[in-house]
Amino acid sequence: MPHVLLIEDDASVRDGMELVLRRHGYDVDTAATGEEALALLDGPGGGKVELAVLDLMLPGIDGFEVCRRIRARTTAMPVIMLTARGDDQDIVTGLEAGADDYVVKPVTAPVLEARIRAALRRAEPSPAGPAPGAGADLAGLVIDRAGLTVTKHGVPVALPPTELRLLLELSASPGRVFSRERLLESIWDHTFLGDSRLVDAAVARLRAKLEDIPGKPRYVQTVRGFGYRFGPL
Repeated sequence: MPHVLLIEDDASVRDGMELVLRRHGYDVDTAATGEEALALLDGPGGGKVELAVLDLMLPGIDGFEVCRRIRARTTAMPVIMLTARGDDQDIVTGLEAGADDYVVKPVTAPVLEARIRAALRRAEPSPAGPAPGAGADLAGLVIDRAGLTVTKHGVPVALPPTELRLLLELSASPGRVFSRERLLESIWDHTFLGDSRLVDAAVARLRAKLEDIPGKPRYVQTVRGFGYRFGPL
């Protein structure tokens, strides 16, 4: 039974979401504030949490800071943020803080549950097999596809599941250009297309961890008007 932490200050919304998730077979912990959520994650039961659903507009420590602190604790746990406004800057800031996905409130039960299922699938070990250059030194970057590890000049690079899957997808076909729509569908498993913010934010986070100069990327390159490619190095 997947274990979800729901962080939402509105009691009626929180109770409704908890009920929906429990009906779909999830084990649910809830928190009304960022402080309460972080204390729960640091407590004896925090290790059981597999995914967080996080409202951005919280009293005290807001959702952006909660997301940053979760990411500082672990790269493995997916975070889906909830925003009531659909404001572009809120969404971009939340994604930059480390969220894997977002939904705009009011959200329907099928949409929320589908996003959670997709995020949990991304957190599972990737089925991607060996590819050209896998395990080889790619200009200082070593991608071990079997062990699902990445090192740069011998130093481990910790990547959350979404960023790791993005890197595996791109590096499986060096030089091939992937459209944002293709990446959105294959990595995030979204059935709707058109929201490039998820892809662009994940690429920006990936570059910040891999590139010597993120603004002049060597590994993950932009092909203007088309999408992204891995290399040429």
